[in-house]
Amino acid sequence: MDKLPTLDTHGLEPASRWVQRWTHLLAPNSTVLDIACGRGRHMQWFSGKGHQVTGIDRSPEAIEAAAHFGEAILADIENDAWPLMNSTQARQFGVVVVINYLWRPLFPVIIQSLAPGGVLIYETFTQGNETVGKPSRPDFLLRPAELLITFSTLRLVAFEEGFLDHPPRFVQRIVAVQPDLQNPIAQAPPRYGL
Repeated sequence: MDKLPTLDTHGLEPASRWVQRWTHLLAPNSTVLDIACGRGRHMQWFSGKGHQVTGIDRSPEAIEAAAHFGEAILADIENDAWPLMNSTQARQFGVVVVINYLWRPLFPVIIQSLAPGGVLIYETFTQGNETVGKPSRPDFLLRPAELLITFSTLRLVAFEEGFLDHPPRFVQRIVAVQPDLQNPIAQAPPRYGL
């Protein structure tokens, strides 16, 4: 598969700066789902902040390492059924994190996996990355503003799209919140600290 980082480095680097920047939005003791968690670098980050973490990855070696930080689920989410279903509904989390991973058929499941008031933190490669390295296949590169369009039913907190130097890469990233339609107080403009 044409994606970065490889298993040799995935999970060894610190938590994404995007994740670190927006962690303050989480409610205390949140449940966190890390999709394509690798060796669990973000699971480790969130568990260190007192959150309950669950990670999914298709690599047995990655899941073995990630299991040190919380619930680690071995699953091929591109070819098999979503492993976190409660009868007919996806299990919901206070936070869903997706970093350096893109599988468009999973977008509806990501939305369903967010509990009311839940935070989505998503960052991955975008078009233009093919000029500096991998991933380079269009299947693994977001189109301009694709995350904004895809997650337009969520309340936008932050969006960025551009080039990062270290390592060189084109990225798109979003932070958005699942509206809590059952809570009338949630209808007022929320105060998400920037």
